[in-house]
Amino acid sequence: MTTLAADREIEHLMTLHPKGFDLSLDRITRLLERLGNPQDRLPPVIHIAGTNGKGSCAAFSRALLEAAGHLVHVHTSPHLVNWHERYRLAAEGGGRLVDDHVFAEAIARVAKANRGEKITVFEILTAVTFILFSEHPAEAAMIEVGLGGRFDATNVIARPAATVITPVSMDHEAYLGDRVELIAAEKAGIMKRGCPVVIGAQESETALEVLIETAERLDCPTVVYGQDFLAFEENGRMVYQDEDGLMDLPLPRLPGRHQFANAAAAIAAVKAAGFEIGHRAAERAMTNVAWPGRMQKLSQGRLVDLAPKGAEIWLDGGHNPGAGVVIAEALAEQEEKNPRPLILISGMINTKDQSGYFSAFKGLARHVYTVPVSKSDAGVPNDELALRATEAGLSAEPVSSVANALMLLRDGWDGPAPRILIGGSLYFAGAVLDENGTPPT
Repeated sequence: MTTLAADREIEHLMTLHPKGFDLSLDRITRLLERLGNPQDRLPPVIHIAGTNGKGSCAAFSRALLEAAGHLVHVHTSPHLVNWHERYRLAAEGGGRLVDDHVFAEAIARVAKANRGEKITVFEILTAVTFILFSEHPAEAAMIEVGLGGRFDATNVIARPAATVITPVSMDHEAYLGDRVELIAAEKAGIMKRGCPVVIGAQESETALEVLIETAERLDCPTVVYGQDFLAFEENGRMVYQDEDGLMDLPLPRLPGRHQFANAAAAIAAVKAAGFEIGHRAAERAMTNVAWPGRMQKLSQGRLVDLAPKGAEIWLDGGHNPGAGVVIAEALAEQEEKNPRPLILISGMINTKDQSGYFSAFKGLARHVYTVPVSKSDAGVPNDELALRATEAGLSAEPVSSVANALMLLRDGWDGPAPRILIGGSLYFAGAVLDENGTPPT
């Protein structure tokens, strides 16, 4: 896929507008009015916020609806390799990433309507979402929040078919607050009066209370994981349960026990949005769901070829302590099924709690190679990241690249073929997929 036209448009925008976030709805509202308010002409929207699991929930929701024969748009962020990944447009047989010329034309149209006024690039690209999704037919749209919720640019959808809040934990404290209840309140800001709400699995009782109180105050029909619906493993299958009964389903294709809760939230969301999902469609969805860069098994590619023979390689962009815990749990499950020494190759950015992330792997990982993050100006130097891993109780050393880490491992390895986790940042995960020659499609 040629990306030059859209990339040129975005690069030009980057020179005109500040990087980063400027949380407010004034600019996006003004811009959308000039564009004729395309956000009011969308198919039924499932709007998804949360700290971890948003993308997985969107992926499961898309898989469920497409398995039931529906045409579905999906907006997620950030992208891993190409900007186009943020926009999956509905198509017969399954959604497709937006064509480059369609994407570039929409960006140019939105930029022209903005008239050079102060705005963030994310806001322009969010307006592009609404343009694309309003002008291409579909029966549903999944829209993932970029940051927070209350003041996120996506939060101009007046009447979502369903609102989903996935697990809330500490992240982006500089923007959202330094206590989990403050972060939960920001996420809850996407709830709209009287519109259905699905509250996913929450580790924090405080966060759960904030979410439920907000939904009650807004008179939202609400279902809560663990109270109104849940999912669990039984006899090598995933069982989903709600007030309608049980569904006995295959284990989700996305590995890790945490994906049961994400799958359950998606099933609850599509039902809350008014769609009927039969047992056969749900079965197909569990086996077909795909979400690159999240416990993605790499089986081929340029980097894979450098690893020790027989190595099992996983890629995950999780980047905060909450994500570290669920990734470590998923790897511990793999260890129970098939014991192998675990090696981490990690790159992180400086806005994240690096020691908190690494602490989840204490007692599980044998060694950590820390590498620079080439795709972000905020990457933590590899020597500094090695110190953070050491502070968390891990054996660590800095190396110059993923390729060097894999070759060092291959040349010095003596023992059972290792299990390797490459991760710590979505920017890093994207760079790895790009270098490996396996970008998302």
